[in-house]
Amino acid sequence: MSAIVDYQQAFEGDDDIARAIPSQTALTQWANAVLQAEGLSEQEVTIRFTGETESQQLNYEYRGKDKPTNVLSFPFEAPPGIELNLLGDLIICAPVISKEANEQGKLVEQHYAHMTIHGMLHLLGYDHIDDNDADVMESKEIAILASLGIDDPYQIK
Repeated sequence: MSAIVDYQQAFEGDDDIARAIPSQTALTQWANAVLQAEGLSEQEVTIRFTGETESQQLNYEYRGKDKPTNVLSFPFEAPPGIELNLLGDLIICAPVISKEANEQGKLVEQHYAHMTIHGMLHLLGYDHIDDNDADVMESKEIAILASLGIDDPYQIK
């Protein structure tokens, strides 16, 4: 397995939040953990880090929710007959991730890992709309994070 991560850093703002944005190396490690768990080979993903304004605009345009969110997933759909190993795009809102990590008493890096894995699973077709799907997706997230030495993010602290 080999993840190709197109890293886009578009966040401009608080220096502490900017410094906490993970490296391309970390993102690649997390993406590779998902690919390994799913038995997939080389796949490409774009991961873009934004501020709240861009996140809110995209969340409103594509989901009808007028607020910034932690991660948005945009799966790539190739035209019929075209084979590409392109999963799609993840848009990760740096201020939301930092705020959530603080509120939940988590390390910011571990929350980035969780949201990256969560978004990658969305790109692969997993969802959490109903309870059964949520259970499947969360169990995959927990297992992948555990393979990286990261505790279950759903445990109440």
